[in-house]
Amino acid sequence: MVCLKNNKGHTSGMLRSVTPLQSFDLIKRLKRDPSEHKGHAGKVLLIGGAPGMAGALLLAGNAALHLGAGWTILEMLDPATAHATPEQAELMIRLASFEPVQQLQSTDPDVIAIGPGLGFSNLAVQWVSACLIYPDIPLILDADALNLIADTPELLVLLQKRNQSFPNQTVITPHPGEAGHLLRISAAKVQEDRNIALESLVQLTQSIVVLKGEHTLIASPSHQVLSCEQGNPGMGTGGMGDALTGSIAAIAAQGIRHHLNLWEATGIAVQLHATAADSLVAKQVGPIGLTPSETILEMRSLLNQHL
Repeated sequence: MVCLKNNKGHTSGMLRSVTPLQSFDLIKRLKRDPSEHKGHAGKVLLIGGAPGMAGALLLAGNAALHLGAGWTILEMLDPATAHATPEQAELMIRLASFEPVQQLQSTDPDVIAIGPGLGFSNLAVQWVSACLIYPDIPLILDADALNLIADTPELLVLLQKRNQSFPNQTVITPHPGEAGHLLRISAAKVQEDRNIALESLVQLTQSIVVLKGEHTLIASPSHQVLSCEQGNPGMGTGGMGDALTGSIAAIAAQGIRHHLNLWEATGIAVQLHATAADSLVAKQVGPIGLTPSETILEMRSLLNQHL
């Protein structure tokens, strides 16, 4: 056991043992009864896609769609992209509202994910704030949502308060750069000791934390550290994190009625994501040139195989 130090040098906790992530047995809970409809699979709201970054939100939306969400709604900050796409007409795309609190109330989502391509505008800040004060549903924070929280002390306080009121209902999914931004250290420092960085993120945010990278790590204030043993260098390409965000959201949305909590849904998505990438490499699809879109479809195939 090793004492952790926070940025001021004070002891903040103890390192926990690390256990391999083994989540596939939980997938069986997602098996659907013949009478189920889209309402049983949940309504996912994804927020992001600022000008020039719409692809990030579209990738997250495609992951949510292909991993089984009943509804997938994209709140797109880019006006030029906020319309239906013929190649993926199942996605419900709309221009992000300038009244995010009211929009969340009227949408009544089962799960919210915010961050892919979100950007740093005033509207982006308002949306992050609105999501953090939205009550007791699963919330996934990724990408620019994490950078905004790192830069805005008021948002960090809202995140901490949300986790005090609704424990284990928020997951953050930083890569090493975003983790370092939150912890006020470099990405290289995060990579020097990923276990300590993970514990520091849990202490700081009180969230379920997914620290992405080689052997992605997952922990929360009330769960042991899990390490994903799957994955390969082909996953180091833009959009893979967006696909993971949408996948967590979709599985969490189905889990509400299929008895999977956010911790369990997150573990399934992380392991499924990495295993799908390995499966594609085994078929000689990558590692070089492996794409998130291919990985999403392979995830769907593996998910159904494990039902």
